[in-house]
Amino acid sequence: MSKSGNLIVRLEQPPVPAERTRVVDYKIKRIGTVNSILGPVKSPYVSVKPEVAGEGFAGRVLYLLEDN
Repeated sequence: MSKSGNLIVRLEQPPVPAERTRVVDYKIKRIGTVNSILGPVKSPYVSVKPEVAGEGFAGRVLYLLEDN
């Protein structure tokens, strides 16, 4: 969690998502949206603006839900 309240998530698989890509949990429950891309190209992180407050996200696997 950043000081501004955004989640900082390490990407494990390419490609790097576009901004405003939806982020969900394993139940496809919407967690937030990608706010920005951070770090080096080989191991990027994304900043996610959460829509769900008060839940612990540390250590949880989150997924990108891209629109087709």
